Amino acid sequence: MSCSNCSKSKTATPRGCGNNGSCGSDSCNKLTVYDWLENMHTPEGKQAYPYVEVRFKNSRKEYFKFNNSLSPRAGNLVITKLERGHDLGTVTLSGPLVSIQMKRKKIKPDSPQIGTILRLANQKEIDLWHHSREKEAEVQKRARELAIALKLDMKLSDVEFQGDGKKATFYFTADHRIDFRQLIKDLAREFSIRIEMRQIGLRLEASRLGGIGSCGRELCCSTWLTDFRSVSTGAARYQRLSLNPQKLAGQCGRLKCCLNYELEAYRSAVKAFPKTEIKLLTEKGTGVFQKMDIFKGFLWYAYKDEWITWHKLSIASVKEIIARNKEDKKVISLESYSEAPVKPQEEKLFERTGQDDINRFDRPKRPFRKTNKRKVEKNRKK
Repeated sequence: MSCSNCSKSKTATPRGCGNNGSCGSDSCNKLTVYDWLENMHTPEGKQAYPYVEVRFKNSRKEYFKFNNSLSPRAGNLVITKLERGHDLGTVTLSGPLVSIQMKRKKIKPDSPQIGTILRLANQKEIDLWHHSREKEAEVQKRARELAIALKLDMKLSDVEFQGDGKKATFYFTADHRIDFRQLIKDLAREFSIRIEMRQIGLRLEASRLGGIGSCGRELCCSTWLTDFRSVSTGAARYQRLSLNPQKLAGQCGRLKCCLNYELEAYRSAVKAFPKTEIKLLTEKGTGVFQKMDIFKGFLWYAYKDEWITWHKLSIASVKEIIARNKEDKKVISLESYSEAPVKPQEEKLFERTGQDDINRFDRPKRPFRKTNKRKVEKNRKK
């Protein structure tokens, strides 16, 4: 979402923060690639790359082609051609880096997904665009009321107006198929515009709306994540996390994307550990795996029918016991291989010193002395 002061510039360039749309402190720069070739000029005899990246509401980005008469740069507001009408967006990337982004997203230059830029936006078109954006909250509220009146099991999460104000796209989430034909008729009659309904997933809804995660930072999907990879409960099992849905679920109600961040490191570390289903045979009993500490390299085993007492073993000790079991030999006990118990430290009595005294900041009081009233009276008479 762009700054509210962008329309005040006379040259039709974003003005709000003074950085022409390249600020890094607000949502103007959400999922934006830094153009490190911005200050480099095109070599002589070569034409500029005729494609740019344009951002619309909620970081929806598309690629467009422009004529040689135009030279849009990052931060310019441009008018893009549509089948019916036109839309207004902000150029976020231009030059040779656009070809790298298109190649990464597997978009060919002759693809029908690429649109056309008509011209740079003038002040009148920018004012109309801002006026349409200001109506979105009110339109979304009224649309929810109409959906509730029709008893539709759906959630309208966002509304996006076209740049010319002639079309509105309603984004919604639902668990099953929704028959919204009557809703479209009611919305068209209510607002006198063309209506488009688009169903999105819960993760995409969270990325569009944004929010703060349990870590205290902005959601990854709304700041820097560009794709949604599948997350399974196996990622939590590899990391030995508690399978608590309330802790593992994100704002979207699905498993957190951050469960995949350190998964490969855990998988490579687990390879050094013996298989957990292998039981340790001893003369005292059979040891069964209980838990492991991947970072410190320890495993805990317990005897059958003695589940309360756990024995801490190192990886080398467990592998040695398994090797002896393969030779049809039993070790004496798990205690002979377990780590030495840590002795609790002796409690030190608190020594009250001048520095540790809580009353050291108070003013010292003078000692109280009893006075003899008779001696005081005699001294006064003298």
